[in-house]
Amino acid sequence: MSVPLWTAQEIAAATGGTASAPFAVEGVAFDSREVGPGDLFVALKGERSDGHRFVEGAFAQGAAGVIVSAPVAGPHVLVADTEKALNALGAAARARSAATIVGVTGSVGKTGTKEALHAAFDRAAPGTAHRSVKSYNNHVGVPLSLARMSRDAEVGVFEMGMNHAGELASLTRLVRPNVALVTAIAPAHSAFFAGEEAIADAKGEIFRGLEPGGTAIVPFDSPHRDRLIAAARPHAAHVLTFGTQAGADVRALDAVRTEGGTLVNAALPGGQLTFSIGMPGAHWVANALAVLATVEAAGADLAAAGLALAEMTGLPGRGARVRVAVDGGTATLIDESYNANPGSMAATIAELGHEPGRRIALLGEMRELGEGSAGFHRALAAPLAQAGVAYAVLVGEGMAALAESLAPTTPVQHVADATAAREALRAIIRPGDAVLVKGSNAIGLARVLKAFAREDASCFI
Repeated sequence: MSVPLWTAQEIAAATGGTASAPFAVEGVAFDSREVGPGDLFVALKGERSDGHRFVEGAFAQGAAGVIVSAPVAGPHVLVADTEKALNALGAAARARSAATIVGVTGSVGKTGTKEALHAAFDRAAPGTAHRSVKSYNNHVGVPLSLARMSRDAEVGVFEMGMNHAGELASLTRLVRPNVALVTAIAPAHSAFFAGEEAIADAKGEIFRGLEPGGTAIVPFDSPHRDRLIAAARPHAAHVLTFGTQAGADVRALDAVRTEGGTLVNAALPGGQLTFSIGMPGAHWVANALAVLATVEAAGADLAAAGLALAEMTGLPGRGARVRVAVDGGTATLIDESYNANPGSMAATIAELGHEPGRRIALLGEMRELGEGSAGFHRALAAPLAQAGVAYAVLVGEGMAALAESLAPTTPVQHVADATAAREALRAIIRPGDAVLVKGSNAIGLARVLKAFAREDASCFI
């Protein structure tokens, strides 16, 4: 028989709770919609809802037990505070694990890089690597991801996010990484910071949780490189850099664009590696170099990492391509709908410029940019012009400045929401078009892609 992920006795010991009866679980969830047979459901209390309302439904979906702060009918562990209990369960998972733990943060690229790292480790030793799913990177997502890690995992890759100073320091001390990576620094969440230097300082907090002998991975090409290295030095036994500039420890010597990706020749401390990336764009070259630096630091298989990078294709919300039927032909929607900041917008717009056919940009406003928001949006006019964008559909009040800048030279529609954007795109799209769909997650542009997918049963991602 397989060893369960958690027993009731272990959960009670980790959380300081009391088990109502013996039980064992194979998974952990705090969203009742994600509960499957044999799972543990953690009934969190939030500002808008109380997970205790969904306990009965969780049992109906096959939950083997629940963590609650009030007694319920069914196997449960009773605790004083369910959120603190989840945190404690995550800490217990980390404490019992002998895995090499990798922590990933950055203003851009952290989810894609996390997925690529998992693919690299899993390619070398299938079934032994664990990762945080989706973008579970906050104060509840990180402990959940830890609590889900199997006892015998050999590698764990955990994404950590923040939008205020101090948040990463708390998360990294829970994760306790052996390798800590910062992908890039950009003006994301700049409404909460005085400038990019402050953002770099907040991202550099990830190094504070490094285990003894740990390695910090830093983007060499970043203007904040030295600041990040200074943040790492007190906590890291080793600092490894990646980038395209001379001096980087892991460096792209050549990068040649291919159909759908890039062929890269990289120099590493122990030699060179030539590999392909299945995702297009300079930003994915940077992500791939970060992956190689992390694999190097973990002492894992670099050749397997190169194969995994070649096999990666677009992730939903982060580069997946959706082809839909249009008036007897097809058009391509490029799904970058998960989130956006000035750096990621510029990078994906530049990639749109390499697409054949007419190029359309469907862009949602970028949130949490503070007083500089209008300027950040207006600045997108230059990359849109360089990419040869023929038409722009702009969504949300924050896009007003960009709409004004584009109006004299580029046909543009400025609409209020995702529903209006869908109708605007439907009216102009034609065979051969390449459409970039990108905006802050709260704008909901994923609904545009889903609507086109529903309407066209032949579409693929």
